[in-house]
Amino acid sequence: MRTALSAEKTILLLLVLGATLICGLPLLLLFKTGLTNEAGLNLAPLIEALQSRSVRRALWHSIESSLWSALAATILGSLLALLVGLTDIRAKGLLVFLILLPMMIPPHVTAIAWIQALGPASPVLQWLGIAPELGSTHPLYSREGLVLLLTLQHSPLVFLLVRASLRSFPRELSDAARVSGAGAMILLRRITLPLLGPSLLAGFALAFVAALGNFGINALIGIPARYTTLPVLVWRRLASFGPDVLPNVAVISVVLAMVALAAILIQNLLQRRMRNSLIGLPQDPLAISLGNKRAVVEILLWLFVACVLLLPAASLLATSLVRTYGLPLSSDTLTLDNFNEVLWRQSVTLRAFANSTMIAGLAAAVIATASLFLGYFLSHRSPGPRRWSGLALTQSEVAFAVPGLVMSIAFILAFIRPLPMINVSLYGTLWIILIAYVSVFLAIGLKPVAATFLQMDPSLEDAAKVSGAGFVRRMSRVFAPLAAPSAASGAILVFLTAYNEVTVSALLWSTGNETIGTTIFNYEDGGYTTLAAAMSAVVVFATIFIMLAMNALARRVPSGTIPWKD
Repeated sequence: MRTALSAEKTILLLLVLGATLICGLPLLLLFKTGLTNEAGLNLAPLIEALQSRSVRRALWHSIESSLWSALAATILGSLLALLVGLTDIRAKGLLVFLILLPMMIPPHVTAIAWIQALGPASPVLQWLGIAPELGSTHPLYSREGLVLLLTLQHSPLVFLLVRASLRSFPRELSDAARVSGAGAMILLRRITLPLLGPSLLAGFALAFVAALGNFGINALIGIPARYTTLPVLVWRRLASFGPDVLPNVAVISVVLAMVALAAILIQNLLQRRMRNSLIGLPQDPLAISLGNKRAVVEILLWLFVACVLLLPAASLLATSLVRTYGLPLSSDTLTLDNFNEVLWRQSVTLRAFANSTMIAGLAAAVIATASLFLGYFLSHRSPGPRRWSGLALTQSEVAFAVPGLVMSIAFILAFIRPLPMINVSLYGTLWIILIAYVSVFLAIGLKPVAATFLQMDPSLEDAAKVSGAGFVRRMSRVFAPLAAPSAASGAILVFLTAYNEVTVSALLWSTGNETIGTTIFNYEDGGYTTLAAAMSAVVVFATIFIMLAMNALARRVPSGTIPWKD
């Protein structure tokens, strides 16, 4: 028993120290650097930064675009969730897959696809004869275009939250309302929407924070539109002047972090006031009959999905198949040279695919393993383990809530100098990106595992202890197998997110340590549009292939393993 207790305490201590070193410490160092001047730690650097016209303008642009896109994403995502979750429309499984697909596509790939879909040089619009005149301003290069793409990118997040909330409602609520003669609109207005209040607020806050820290769309749309947001301002200053401007960009990052944390804090406070206690077991919600309107609703829904997915995808593919961007797609201009270039000739793209696959896979494995132990300690009956593991959970949630570019600055500050004792610097290596992925995405993998452990009967541990099982045996033989589907679900989401991301690695990559996201962004930023399109097309195909492969495995793995399957 003493050995088991020692192993339990040792693992808990390592987990808390690890979370502190990769989540809490970099952020503390960021705030210390950003809020320190000759007089010591104070608010003077923050006030001075806010007096800068460029910072104030970028801050307003960030808040404005995030608020409007979050509001639009909440409305769109909630409407889709209500249609799929509460009505009798057909092919719901396929619709859910297609609605969630944009969430898995990297934001910078989304931006590139829509730029090529709606611009004067769009091969698809040229083929249809409806392309804007050459030389005209791109319709997406504006505040409204930025908000539109942010909305399409983040509405699946709201859809996922609201749909999960609908599935947790007890069926008795809907049955009682229908028996009392309530129609679909009264049911929606008087029961469903009030009960969905906390989920709608959470979806809005999540979409706001995601838009606030989005780098790919903000850069590729905002820079040509001269609509600079804070993430782009940080990236441009650091890219132009190098590490010498770290104190300057640190204070801007502090501003961005404070806005994000304030949004999360306000959301938590409002959610506590809006919380409702539900009695009864969750069941499948009512499938409200649409009657003769079902065909019209289904047509509109499928048209929306087609516009969101097919138009940019077709444009992306068409651009990747022409010799030069701007040429119409025809038998004379058709070529596979762009794919040959990015897949076989360019060493940087092959290296980027290998790097992203390796570090995304390692990050997913590390997070899944750590989540199993942290989830156990979070559900522990003793207050000590719960308190210490709760500290690790809080740090991971803050690291996830803070925009990825802010975490990149924090990691540069934390690891730009050689590590003490071993005198090895992680800055400029692939390992700093891996550690950043673990820090930023730990909350994604931990949440489902923690929820699973909280649902387990405490008598399982009592029975194992009575049988003489120590901590390691209890974890390996009892708890890990039960929580494995949730851990696998979280790991899949972590892998797909890290595999395609660009926000976290935008400032951490270096020559030889490129990722897929940074390589695509650099191609597009450097004017190699057809190569960016070809590599983006490969990434989209790879993402769809992975998701379809996971779908095919859904019947052979335990329920809950595939994150987007019921």
